[in-house]
Amino acid sequence: MPLSANNGPDIITMGCRLNIAESEAIRDMAGGQDDLIVVNSCAVTAEAVRQTRQAIRRAKRERPDARIIVTGCAAQTEPQNFAAMPEVDGVIGNREKMEAETYKPPFVSREVEKRLREPVSTSLDMNGDWGTPEKVRVSDIMAVRDTAPHMASAFADHARAFLEVQNGCDHRCTFCIIPYGRGNSRSVPAGAVIDKAKQLVDAGYREIVLTGVDVTSYGPDLPGSPSLGLLIERILKGVPDLPRLRLSSIDSVEIDDRLFDLIAHEPRMMPHLHLSLQAGDDMILKRMKRRHARADAIAIVQRVKAARPDISIGADIIAGFPTEDDAMFENSLALVDECDIVHGHIFPYSPRTGTPAARMPQVDRTMIKARAARLRDACASRRDRWLQSLIGTTQSVLVERSGVSGHAENFAPIRFASAQPPSSIVRATITALENGVLIAQEAA
Repeated sequence: MPLSANNGPDIITMGCRLNIAESEAIRDMAGGQDDLIVVNSCAVTAEAVRQTRQAIRRAKRERPDARIIVTGCAAQTEPQNFAAMPEVDGVIGNREKMEAETYKPPFVSREVEKRLREPVSTSLDMNGDWGTPEKVRVSDIMAVRDTAPHMASAFADHARAFLEVQNGCDHRCTFCIIPYGRGNSRSVPAGAVIDKAKQLVDAGYREIVLTGVDVTSYGPDLPGSPSLGLLIERILKGVPDLPRLRLSSIDSVEIDDRLFDLIAHEPRMMPHLHLSLQAGDDMILKRMKRRHARADAIAIVQRVKAARPDISIGADIIAGFPTEDDAMFENSLALVDECDIVHGHIFPYSPRTGTPAARMPQVDRTMIKARAARLRDACASRRDRWLQSLIGTTQSVLVERSGVSGHAENFAPIRFASAQPPSSIVRATITALENGVLIAQEAA
């Protein structure tokens, strides 16, 4: 989509829902700077980094007179590579991007400049050309102990809001660069979350998605060590006018009894779980340093579905992790059916410098692509069967900005036969399935 040349900065967002939320906060902090483009990058895969560089070049072609600042996880983990790009005017880290002072022209305020020191590479090998001090502002993310005070939120089609409750990660999966881009886990106090949720509901948003890097690790760094389940209970009690609450990707091994009870029985919690599974083979899970076994993933899905049969399951799965042989891959492929995965996010493995997996024996790239395609096909087939099963049912649908589309509570995509009021929640009868989207009409 072409970039605009007015109405404040252009924000190009790559990657996760947390980035989406933070981009909205950046838009507010950098408001009024029509000549600015901020690229909020992703580092989860080498392909994500490549796409970020591609987006930077495209943005410069479309708006040659604009200033381009690059931030996000890729900027945090490999700032020297972005600083070397002629299109880039500045590189800022994940801490700096959430500080309003950063966006004061020409690049960074004197106050921030005085506080910052030379970039710290933590355990990554990031020695090299960091660019000039005026161009790079990346501090040690591992030293960050709190979340941004204003809390990031973003809005999907002016009906659904993403609300950050946690950032960073204390785990060190062997394939993952993100802890070095986000730092260690830190949580937003419940009172601040509830206040922000009230503001969003008062502004007309009907659904809030709680987001973070490792959402289920919420709480141990706060006084009293509250859990995610306790936070959700407080939100539901403190914001009684919020009709729908949803979770972003969570780690299945961290679903305790309190959280399970909410997922299984609380009607305002949406029947949709997206699990960070990553693989379906025990040896691969061990080499990934994941904290669950194959049987654990299957067991939690079976338990949830027994308690709430209408729940839909999503999952992240990596294809072609180092050392993965045919039998190991088949175990991951079978997991699609065994966990009834209808919202599949498939990632072809790509090595990330500085991670242990990058030093393991690699799978052939052609094989990785073929396995990723098979996983996507399996998820698509499972999804089509699930969507077909919803024809004839009545669903509660949150109408998005267009008035002609939305999502059911189970996150099935819906298109209405006739326009509905945006941001309303409509009871709709599903009549057909067309190109992966359910067709609905308002229920009588």
